[in-house]
Amino acid sequence: MRPAELAKMFDLEDTYWWFVARRELVRDFLARCCRAKHNPLILDVGCGTGATLKAVADLGMAVGLDRSPEALHYCQIRGLRRLSLATAEALPVASQSVDALLALDLLEHLPDDAAAAREFARVLRPGGILLVTVPACPELWSEHDEALDHLRRYRASRLRRILLTAGLRLERLSPLITALLVPITGLRLIQRILPRKRSVPRTAFIVPPRPINWLLTELLRLERRWLSRFTLPIGVSLMALARKP
Repeated sequence: MRPAELAKMFDLEDTYWWFVARRELVRDFLARCCRAKHNPLILDVGCGTGATLKAVADLGMAVGLDRSPEALHYCQIRGLRRLSLATAEALPVASQSVDALLALDLLEHLPDDAAAAREFARVLRPGGILLVTVPACPELWSEHDEALDHLRRYRASRLRRILLTAGLRLERLSPLITALLVPITGLRLIQRILPRKRSVPRTAFIVPPRPINWLLTELLRLERRWLSRFTLPIGVSLMALARKP
């Protein structure tokens, strides 16, 4: 990710509705999956600036890996120390040693997402879990994706295929952020229609007033409660929970 976007992420990650809601969702699922294990080894692959890694650090031995030295520097600013410079396709981890692996908005950055899925399967213990989030709906492709160095947005069929082909058993696959699909779609369409006045693409993070930010966070918390038992019909992102047999 571009240095300017990493800096923006670091500034927003603790409070911005999208980051807060995704982090809470991930922690909920991870806590349920790891509650029977003592001090599980948790890998956050593509940990970015570290807010999620910090949020799950009390659930086990949580280790952050990222290919960006700048991202790991931001993790260190947060006080995180279990960090490694590494790529998702070649993890410096022994086979069958990891209890839980997070790949949050990571696969869309990789030329060979299937190779990364195979690597995740290699390092997971039998019974270990993989939690993945990716941007959904190729029709929503916009300058926002370009600014984040995305290579693609996903359909559920592609995400399902690469996880199953890697030898993982899919337990949950659901869209996310259904409640905000219409306004986000409208914003992306406007971005595509209007002529771009800058050569360097920028993300579409619009920081709302605090009451609106709170309201958006609460809407996604309602979705999180729904997702604890059910799936959603359509959304801006996709989440998959897979397990190594």
